Amino acid sequence: MAIRHQLIHSSPDQLWAVLRDGSRYGDWVVGTSSSRPAEGCWPEVGSSIRYTLRLGPKEFRGHTVVRLLDPPRALELEADSGPLGTARIAFDIRPWGDETLVVVDEHPLRGVGGRLHNAAVDALLQMRHRTMLKRLAGVVEATATGSVGAREASG
Repeated sequence: MAIRHQLIHSSPDQLWAVLRDGSRYGDWVVGTSSSRPAEGCWPEVGSSIRYTLRLGPKEFRGHTVVRLLDPPRALELEADSGPLGTARIAFDIRPWGDETLVVVDEHPLRGVGGRLHNAAVDALLQMRHRTMLKRLAGVVEATATGSVGAREASG
């Protein structure tokens, strides 16, 4: 299991404003070059977004389904990356004074990722999460202040 946290210098409501926008996931999810709503009304349980994932020269198309929605505390997703398999990604959202503590817990569920899951995979996920959470914080904080575009904040 890969668990990582990030203190975001914005309120939980400001974080949720970004998480509720299915078209913004490409702004902060590492490897995802674009995202767009697919089924249902994001982020209701059962709704989904489609995304394009780049790993080196390879490009994969996938989708992510909301499995649990409990604002303002939790969002759990199942990301399906086709041949790479699926992963559970859980966001635990905690008010921290005027700020927000986000804890992300990700682990492979099905497919190749689930079968090959080991400590080395978790180490790679930790590195990915470090960057992803910094990007998320940048997007949320920039959106909250209205000072910078999301791509510039996450760059």
